[in-house]
Amino acid sequence: MNDSNPTLLDYLRHGQPLGGNRFRGQGIDDPLSDKGWRQMRDTVAALGGWDRVISSPLQRCVAFSRWLAEQHALPLWIEPDLREVGFGTWEGKTRDQLQAGQEEEYLAFYRDPVTNRPPGAEPLDAFAARVVAVYQRLLRSHAGEHLLIVAHAGVIRATLGHVLQAAPINWYRTVVDNAAITRFSDDHQGQKLVAHNWRPTL
Repeated sequence: MNDSNPTLLDYLRHGQPLGGNRFRGQGIDDPLSDKGWRQMRDTVAALGGWDRVISSPLQRCVAFSRWLAEQHALPLWIEPDLREVGFGTWEGKTRDQLQAGQEEEYLAFYRDPVTNRPPGAEPLDAFAARVVAVYQRLLRSHAGEHLLIVAHAGVIRATLGHVLQAAPINWYRTVVDNAAITRFSDDHQGQKLVAHNWRPTL
């Protein structure tokens, strides 16, 4: 570790899971599809240079993280607080299903995801607190390192909101694609967003 160098944190969203595009949250633990594996392998093959891997415990993240850590002899840490935000009764449902049967609630969520939570969903302030705490711990514990954090769209949105000081009501105005990278840096000038929704192979 060299704390005179900037700390780089690459947040990698998992690839497409089995079952396609649906709300999984933390209760639906689908593994990656073959396409999802290809997406993630393509992204990391174009980058590299990491000192360690930190992963959500959910299958769509941790299976790839273990494979990558073994391939490159990197330390791996499984971080429970990197699990996706809980979506309550929406977990397991597709967007088409929600728009067909609960269109008013679905649209209200995207207008104001803080106030209009799905029934039983994790509050965004609680979610933000655990995700930002992980981000801050990583900065303290791994100054000067280049980290790969394999996680979820919600985790990336919450971290992005913290760094850019964007209120949670605005988090769902950004796209986070499968196997895309969001890179943050921390140096003597402070914390910065370097890249967002970056697929280096596209």
